[in-house]
Amino acid sequence: MRIGEAAAAAGMTATALRFYESCGLLPPAPRSPNGYREYTEDAVNRLQFIRRGQAAGLTLDQIKGILNLRETGESPCSHVRELLARELQDLDRRITELISLRAAVAGFHRNAVETDPASCDPGQVCSFL
Repeated sequence: MRIGEAAAAAGMTATALRFYESCGLLPPAPRSPNGYREYTEDAVNRLQFIRRGQAAGLTLDQIKGILNLRETGESPCSHVRELLARELQDLDRRITELISLRAAVAGFHRNAVETDPASCDPGQVCSFL
């Protein structure tokens, strides 16, 4: 299949597909006699894996590492399990930070709603913060 068909089958643009190819995440596709790139179903499966990895919060370098493990004949399962565990920990940390931030912003907002702007100290930039 040609690049547009492969990209559509993987749920991405041809530009994204070319980018993944240039990063080494996808091996260069062989070219047909007329010069068009010809992608296989394996290439589409790999592109879909890359998208799922990104959706799980993995970086392109992490995804490349997983692909490299598979290409050397190793099962990447334990490595992926560790990466996902770290991603979960990072998400939990960020959620905790966001909850704290939300509480702080809610307090600032409450102050802004309850304060008459006419009573603000002109010596301050904004008394709401």
